[in-house]
Amino acid sequence: MQGISNEAFILGCSAIGAGLAVIAGIGPGIGQGFAAGKACEAVGRQPEAKGDITQTLLLGDAVAETTGIYGLVVAIILMFVRPLLGAL
Repeated sequence: MQGISNEAFILGCSAIGAGLAVIAGIGPGIGQGFAAGKACEAVGRQPEAKGDITQTLLLGDAVAETTGIYGLVVAIILMFVRPLLGAL
């Protein structure tokens, strides 16, 4: 009986890790949608504060989006740069 090679095992684990890293994009998406909904409610209650609400919303969304971008970068590194193969 023949097992899989070390290289195939590492590549498979890298693919699983990349998939998990991309799943990290779900959280920011949900959070940004929730924040946008609350911002719409706030503008509806106080239309005169629209500029401040929009500014705060955009800053919060930019900070939240970095989490999803970090996950995407990690996934790209795992899939295309293959840093774990150097350990063989």
